[in-house]
Amino acid sequence: MKVAVVTGPEAVELRDEPEPRVGADEVFVEVGACGLCTMERRLFLGEKRIYPVAPGHEVAGRVTKVGEAVAELPGSPKVGDTVTVDLLTRCGTCSTCRRGRSALCKRPQGGTLSDGTISFGAGLSEGVVVKAVQAHVTGSAPIGHAAMGEPLACVVHSLRLGGMRAGDRVAVIGAGYMGRLHLALARHRGAAAVGMIDVSRSRLDEARTAGAAWTADPTRPDELEAAGKHDIVFVTAGAPGALETAVDLCDDGGTVVLYGAFPKEMAVPVLPDAIHHRELSIVGVYSQEPEDWREAAGLIASGALAADLDALVSARYSLENVREALKFAATTPVYRVLVGAL
Repeated sequence: MKVAVVTGPEAVELRDEPEPRVGADEVFVEVGACGLCTMERRLFLGEKRIYPVAPGHEVAGRVTKVGEAVAELPGSPKVGDTVTVDLLTRCGTCSTCRRGRSALCKRPQGGTLSDGTISFGAGLSEGVVVKAVQAHVTGSAPIGHAAMGEPLACVVHSLRLGGMRAGDRVAVIGAGYMGRLHLALARHRGAAAVGMIDVSRSRLDEARTAGAAWTADPTRPDELEAAGKHDIVFVTAGAPGALETAVDLCDDGGTVVLYGAFPKEMAVPVLPDAIHHRELSIVGVYSQEPEDWREAAGLIASGALAADLDALVSARYSLENVREALKFAATTPVYRVLVGAL
């Protein structure tokens, strides 16, 4: 079985890996598509130096083997089903897992290949083994849509923890891939209007085409002022000034959701009295949890977001051309690049 391993900055090789044994409560998924996210970009560029490593955690494919303990269970994936795969490991035992906050599981994530190589999903491969409970059937949806299950589950998590309700006025800071998924899901959930904020005029134009009610450049005070006040502001790009902009955009009683990662050393002055008197909430969100997967998989299977997901596929590559895929994703403005049999 072929598995892509990043061995250093801009260095990738395909290794032969023994096909893993399928446990009684597991399934084997023949990978049809794996999305390349920020982690893969950073590993490829050398910004995150963990080598050698087998990345790839946005996975979808076809079930080809099913463990005996789950083979006859109603609702469990069957051979031939297309599934989107949750590769996050949750111990179920630590304090955060026991509180139902398994996105923050305290057990270190990842595993290893047969030769000891670190695995961060290892979805850039011909197949993965996963617990049946973590393989979610997506019906007849295209495999490229199913590969967006993990990021879509993260956005479901974002809206859930942010408390978004139908009729809310929504602003999204950052019109990249995750920002666009926030736009799509917020519109589907019945937001009164969703606006997008970004420094890229081309991405703002594309967001308008995708249904954004308004767009604004954060460097243009007149455009931000014209945007008005909002009930909930999602920050999907952790850039300098993003939190301050989000707080300014929030109406009284509003919520700022910090979805995008910020530089660890960044410090931002916030006025506690303004948060107190305006009853503002600032919520951090990270990753996803099982209930978020159920909704994400259901949305993909239903086709409700099909047009939105189609528009976010920037390119497709075979596994044999994974280095070219990583280079393209790392050096070109893209939404999602998919790798696999497709």
